[in-house]
Amino acid sequence: MNLQDKIINHFTDSIQTQQESLASLCELIEIAGQRLVECLLNDRKILSCGNGRSAVSARLMSCLMVNQYERDRPSLPCITLAADAISLTAIANDYHFDDIFAKPLRALGQSGDVLLVFSDTHSGSNLAKAINSAHDKEIVVIALTGQQETKISSLLRETDIEIRVPSHSSTHIQEVHIMITHCLCDLIDQQLFGSTL
Repeated sequence: MNLQDKIINHFTDSIQTQQESLASLCELIEIAGQRLVECLLNDRKILSCGNGRSAVSARLMSCLMVNQYERDRPSLPCITLAADAISLTAIANDYHFDDIFAKPLRALGQSGDVLLVFSDTHSGSNLAKAINSAHDKEIVVIALTGQQETKISSLLRETDIEIRVPSHSSTHIQEVHIMITHCLCDLIDQQLFGSTL
């Protein structure tokens, strides 16, 4: 296989995963967008977290909410848990790495907030602990996962939402998570600030 064939395969596999995700996840993404809008309309905030590459998606969500998605509009409250390396290493050192999301969530989270969890592979116990802490504070969880994820699914309640990308490839799951993040931001902007037309 030559290099261009490899490139074509990457694009083809990504497009296929996105098409399968569109077919199976469109309604769930809409429901998640509405849940986020309700949270913001009630003067609550979005909290986000993820490990490794999924931390990038969590940070992207916060960036697009606090700054802007595709248009100028007021900043919206979204905090990425453990985005600060100093706090992250202090918590991991003084307590346990499992607490890096749960500890700031307990400090910052309020009933009515939404926790947005990103996990492209098997989740770490730190995400599980964050979900349990969210439930303790009556915070709804929206989890973006992949086909291999089992731990997060078992922790979710009926009031939570799981958007499970139909793929075993961490790379393609991550790509779709970013697309879903963009969709959620667009749905929020549309419902809060109206059409751009």
